[in-house]
Amino acid sequence: MQIYNTLTRRKEPFTPIEPGRVRMYVCGMTVYDYCHLGHARVMVAFDVITRYLRHRGYDVTYVRNVTDIDDKILRRADENGETIASLTERMIEAMHEDEARLGVLAPDQEPRATRHIDDIIAMIETLMAKGYAYAADNGDVYYRVRRFEGYGKLNNRDLDEMRSGARIEVDEHKEDPLDFVLWKAAKPGEASWPSPWGEGRPGWHIECSAMSKCCLGETFDIHGGGPDLTFPHHENEIAQSEAANGKPFVNTWMHAGAVRVNHEKMSKSLGNFFTIREVLEHHDPEVVRYLLVASHYRSAINYAPESLADARKSLERFYNSLAGLSLEPVVESVDSDFDKRFTAAMDDDFNTAGALSVLFDLARELNRAKKEAPDQAPALAAELRRLGGILGLLQQDPALFLKAGAGELPLSEAEIQAKIDERAAAKKSKDFATADGIRDELAALGIILKDSREGTGWVFEKPEA
Repeated sequence: MQIYNTLTRRKEPFTPIEPGRVRMYVCGMTVYDYCHLGHARVMVAFDVITRYLRHRGYDVTYVRNVTDIDDKILRRADENGETIASLTERMIEAMHEDEARLGVLAPDQEPRATRHIDDIIAMIETLMAKGYAYAADNGDVYYRVRRFEGYGKLNNRDLDEMRSGARIEVDEHKEDPLDFVLWKAAKPGEASWPSPWGEGRPGWHIECSAMSKCCLGETFDIHGGGPDLTFPHHENEIAQSEAANGKPFVNTWMHAGAVRVNHEKMSKSLGNFFTIREVLEHHDPEVVRYLLVASHYRSAINYAPESLADARKSLERFYNSLAGLSLEPVVESVDSDFDKRFTAAMDDDFNTAGALSVLFDLARELNRAKKEAPDQAPALAAELRRLGGILGLLQQDPALFLKAGAGELPLSEAEIQAKIDERAAAKKSKDFATADGIRDELAALGIILKDSREGTGWVFEKPEA
């Protein structure tokens, strides 16, 4: 198995620290608002990675943290007139609802920053004792960036380049403008915890260094996150953890690609910012998941009406192949190279696009078998569902998926069937103009007819407003 390592900027053979066991940490959400499409990308990408590693026989410990204390959380709670605990619990519950709808399995551990304050303080004390951190006269504690020789290695940047090119917060209490905060002194009325430096709360970066060590040890296999975290967050994690522990922090760094909306960066200022639940109000969750899975996890995804329509059509091809066949498990195995090709694609840095192309080939073989060798069809269908399940796809009842949205149908199912029968009679009479007219009439209502040797089926695609 080969995985692209952000640290070395190349694909590398994956060899876990402990044979057969994978320890993975992924930076989770700061829970001050509902999760957006960028969060969905990370959720789904590392869900697929976890599912596949387990499919390959690894014992995976998947940790994804929650940041439940942060400047944004404090501001939002104050704006809402609610407690921090009320806000964060509500947003964590919503996050769990969103990921469940997208078919994302829960992580094995979900540590929260506020439950690891003692671990955070202990790590800061170690950094201070080793000369990597200092307490300023304002009650804050900072990390000495220039003290750590390897700073910048994840992003391949030197300190002078970072100082001249980055927006650095001006703070007269810092020894160096590049230094970053480990502990923030509490302002009057803010949530805080006692520490050797006074009442305060942890900085953002130190949380993950402390929680990953607590859950996975000083060195672990994979650390993942979104595309915006390589600098400064993950760079700072490396500096903190390796300075405190005196050991390499992570063997393989993985980062998911960005989500763009109509080829533009997703941003509230551009008015193209969508939460997961807003999207799922209008689209089947599996369609959204398919869109997120269809591209390689490191590539950018374009979210647009046409891309969602394409995702739905792709899933319809699969479910049409599965339609009419039993969903019961089949003992008989498929004597083919589909599994080998699927595994080869996924072993190549989790190439889901390549894996899906194998599934399309399998669906075509299933369609052929349904017509020419019906006795082979059940095993092929079972194989399609099994491999699709590794990606978190194709587990619905095909009939239910294909008729999704029936509650909004402009005609009853009986009326649709009457139209289909009328069209069939017109075709039999060679009145093709009438037959085409019926097809176009139904299409205008969003009812798309699907002709096959077995007869005429249909799916409903809600017309764009």
